[in-house]
Amino acid sequence: MAADGDLGIEARGVTRRFGPVEALRGLDISVPYGQVTALVGANGAGKTTLLLILATLLAPDSGTVRIAGHDTLTRPAQARDALGWMPDTFGVYDQLTVDEYLVFFADAYGLPKQERAGRVRALLSLVHLEDHLGRPVHALSRGQKQRLGMARALVHRPRVLLLDEPASGLDPRSRIELRDLLRSLAADGVAVLVSSHILSELEEIADRVVLVDRGRTAGDHAMAELAGASARVAWRIRSLEPERLATALAGLLDGRPSMRATALPGGTEVGPLTEAEAAGLLAELVRADVPVTGLAPAGSALESAYLAMTETRR
Repeated sequence: MAADGDLGIEARGVTRRFGPVEALRGLDISVPYGQVTALVGANGAGKTTLLLILATLLAPDSGTVRIAGHDTLTRPAQARDALGWMPDTFGVYDQLTVDEYLVFFADAYGLPKQERAGRVRALLSLVHLEDHLGRPVHALSRGQKQRLGMARALVHRPRVLLLDEPASGLDPRSRIELRDLLRSLAADGVAVLVSSHILSELEEIADRVVLVDRGRTAGDHAMAELAGASARVAWRIRSLEPERLATALAGLLDGRPSMRATALPGGTEVGPLTEAEAAGLLAELVRADVPVTGLAPAGSALESAYLAMTETRR
C-alpha cells in the first residue's frame, strides 16, 4: 500500500446517511499519485455519494477525507484547488462559445490572465475540440460536451482527478482517446479516480480497482494481480462440430460442480477457469478428437470479481 504522502486521495471510515438510508457505512479508499484507480459497484452501492464527498460537495457524517493531503472539512479551499471534478451530468452555459466557457473556469480558478488563451487552446487540442474554437456550446453533440467537461476539469492542472462515467456519450474513437489521455495524466503523476459501468474499458485503463458494495469497501486490488494467470473467468470454445463438442464437455465436466458449460450462438461458454485449466481442457478436447477452432476468454477478471461481489443480490 502507498504511503500517506503518495496518496492523492485518502478516505477512512466514511459514513453518510440520508434519513433512514445508510449510503456509506465506514468506507475506506486510497488513490495513489501516478495511477488510475477504478471505482466499481452496483447501482446504489454508494459510488456517487462517495464522489460527491471527495469533491467537497457533500460532508460526511463521520470519517476523514484528504485530497492532496488537505482535510476536506478543515481545508476545503486547498482541497478544491488540487482537485479536478467531472460529474456524470453537468451543466453547460449554452450561450457561451467553447473558448469562453473554458476562460470562465480559468478565471474562477485564478489562472493569470496572460495564460488563459494559451491554456484554452492547449486544452481544446488535448480533447480534440480545436476545430470548435469560437463555436457556441449549444452546437456541440453530447459526446463533444463530455469532452469539453474533461477540458474544464483539467483547466487548473489538478493533481487529483475525479471522473464519474466519463465515457458516457462518447463514440468508440473518443473512448480510445480518453483511455490514452487518462494513462498520460497518470504518467505525469496525477491521481485519477474513475467510476464507470463499462468494466472492459476500466480493465484497459486502470492500475487498481476498488470494489464498493452496500456502502462499504468490498475489495481493493491491483489490476495486474486481478487479471493474472490465477484469475478464473469464463472461456468461449468454438468447434466445427458443436454437438460433438457439447458431448465431450459433458463428460469432461462431470464431477466438476464448480464448472459449467452453456451453449451460446457461435460456441460454448465454459468456466470459470484459470489459464492453466483452460489449456488443460483444450488438450483433453484435442485428445477426444474434437475439432476445436477457437478458445478465448469470454469475460474479464474484473467482470468475474464484480459478479462474485454481487452474487448475493440474485
